[in-house]
Amino acid sequence: MTYKKTPLAFALSLVLSPCLSVAAEAAAELDELVVEGSSTQAPTTHYTSPTTRITDIEAESISVTTVEDFIKYEPGMVVRRRYIGDSNGVVGMRGSNMFQTTRTMVYADGLPLHYLLQTRFSGAPRWSLVAPDETKAVEVVYGPFSAEYSGNAMGGVINIETKLPQKREFHAESSFFAQDYNHLGTDKTFEGNRQFFSYGDKYNDLSLYLFHSRLENESQPQSIRYNTSKPLAGGETVVTGAYTGQTSTGGDIINYADSGGEDVITNLTKLKLGYEFGDWLARLTLAYEDRDKETDPNNYLLDASGNPFWSGEASFNGRAVTVRRSHFSVSEQNRETMLVGVGLEGPIGTNGWIMEANFSYFDVMEDENRQSDENPDDPTYDRSGRVTEYDDTGWETLDLKAHTERFLGRNDMSFVAGYHYDHYSLEIHSYNSSDYTTGEKTSRRQSTGGDTFTHAIFGQWGWDFAPAWDLALGARYEQWKMEDGFYYKYSTSEMENYKDRTERGFSPKASLGFTPEGPWKYRYSVARAYRFPIVEELYKNEEATNSTSIADADLEPEIGIHHNLMAERRIPGGFLRFNLYREVIDDVIFQQRITLPSSTTVSSFLPIDEVTTTGLEFMLQQQRVLNTNLDIRFNVTYTDSEVTQHDADPSVEGNTMPRMPEWRSNLLLSYHINTMWDSSVGIRYASNSYGRLDNTDDEEQVFGAQDSYTFVDLKLNFRPTKESRIGFGIDNVTDEKAFVYHPWAQRSFYVEGSIGF
Repeated sequence: MTYKKTPLAFALSLVLSPCLSVAAEAAAELDELVVEGSSTQAPTTHYTSPTTRITDIEAESISVTTVEDFIKYEPGMVVRRRYIGDSNGVVGMRGSNMFQTTRTMVYADGLPLHYLLQTRFSGAPRWSLVAPDETKAVEVVYGPFSAEYSGNAMGGVINIETKLPQKREFHAESSFFAQDYNHLGTDKTFEGNRQFFSYGDKYNDLSLYLFHSRLENESQPQSIRYNTSKPLAGGETVVTGAYTGQTSTGGDIINYADSGGEDVITNLTKLKLGYEFGDWLARLTLAYEDRDKETDPNNYLLDASGNPFWSGEASFNGRAVTVRRSHFSVSEQNRETMLVGVGLEGPIGTNGWIMEANFSYFDVMEDENRQSDENPDDPTYDRSGRVTEYDDTGWETLDLKAHTERFLGRNDMSFVAGYHYDHYSLEIHSYNSSDYTTGEKTSRRQSTGGDTFTHAIFGQWGWDFAPAWDLALGARYEQWKMEDGFYYKYSTSEMENYKDRTERGFSPKASLGFTPEGPWKYRYSVARAYRFPIVEELYKNEEATNSTSIADADLEPEIGIHHNLMAERRIPGGFLRFNLYREVIDDVIFQQRITLPSSTTVSSFLPIDEVTTTGLEFMLQQQRVLNTNLDIRFNVTYTDSEVTQHDADPSVEGNTMPRMPEWRSNLLLSYHINTMWDSSVGIRYASNSYGRLDNTDDEEQVFGAQDSYTFVDLKLNFRPTKESRIGFGIDNVTDEKAFVYHPWAQRSFYVEGSIGF
């Protein structure tokens, strides 16, 4: 394939086309243009993996307020975005659950957004560094079958392609959203809004894109404060306002508070530059984000005098409960980050080789969380608390790649080779404070952190060895190192330094494709993948009043063998696809927890010897179904993920891995009514699952549960002119209540308007 630039002005004319009755055809044509005009100018090795793709045109059928909304109907995956603006939007794909965040990679124009510093809820990709309005398309690549990616692609890779204007243009968008929420002691409408304004231009060979995005929202309460219900012992204070209930494992509890809504304000300012010199393109990305979050718990309890009850032994409906003052603490967080990205790509000589280089630098400029010991309304409140801050935290990455579609001068061969380097650094410091409101650090509680480094080389060769057959063989070699790990224990005032060590991994890949005459094609892919531990798993130790977290500096890498068999049939305007996949992963790093008789929780990153996952996936995507104005995206995935060996606790062998529902399914129907109106109906379904490795948490619709859900979403778009659009949406129309440990959002309403000129 020869190197060429996509005429983006033509793509923009398709985007602005008023003729919605042929929108499906326009979207299909745009897909081809976007592939050529992406940050990778020649085909990648993604053909060895099942992939899906959704463009900005198709995403207008979805209520998109943050960029992760683009993929909420894609097969075999889930993004646990609990509310709009949630920074803990973890993603799960195939055999990797949503808390195994180190197994999903997310890129925006080749720049990493995956957060390989922390895991579980703290390891969510930095979605907020990309605005939905700048997004051109999102590609999802399933599994680690391409040698271009490390074992952090065990689940898959999400590639976000953004826009770089080729002419002067302005774009503005504003949206308002509201959620009706009613659960336990909260009955309230939570509201939010988002504004976006951008300017783009092309000055000869220089392209410029500058925008600011602001999002403000208040979430539903994310956590319930409770304690075990027990018989009266005498002397308890009689209270009202609490709610009896159960834990996810069936224990009797009394719910007496919640964490309150999270008030979030996120500001993103971003500059992108592109400069063309000859057949080469250089890119620069600067993204600055400022995020503020505050929480203020709700106390349900009132004593006989009608005053809030903050601490001690309480009596409710003839049962006793211990109320903890610390459950009412307030907190505020400020986080400032900067992402810098530099890219260069172009042809090498005249023999068809293309080179790409991408460098990224991400720095946590400030991340400070201030938390009180008591609630400000508590009579014992004295501004004491704790301050936690991140220091010397971030990453640098470098990727170099050269590829050709005419290897050794042969049209039937392709080749790609490259080098990857990354350095991740994390430091977390916690302090006691006599005045948390000012951020005063009175004494140090604990400090923990360290670094990891990776060097990798890879190559992948493709050969169309017969008219209907192709073969791809690849390999990736990685050298990983942990360095400068430390832990300061406040309980003993001692510093522990961890020994540096180095691990290596070799990951072969193979893929065989068969495309006979006719509508069917088939592909079998197999790969080994190494997923090395990240900084938090190795170093982050934490001691708190009621919990202890223990890292493990001796963790070995996860090693997986992955298979995928695909059969796909072309149909008019789309395709049918079947995938059968199987994963066997050794030394699975998983945070396991136990609760001691003192009610103290101890958690540690421990390896599970082997987890085996088998899945079957069906997809249907079609535009202009039966020559109508209806488009359909449908998928259903069955997954069986089982702990097949765990020498440390054989009792869990045969159990289902946590947060892995057997069934997931999505349906998105989009109907283009006429040249000005179109509408859509979406349905998202997942069966229930477990949150614990022992599979004893089978209670439903309680805090801590992993519920099944069926969310029905509606969207209506109106385009008064070619350059403007007004959207109306409702998510979770039936107001279904469900928990993913925390509560999912209930019925939510959206109104959005955009204009370009």
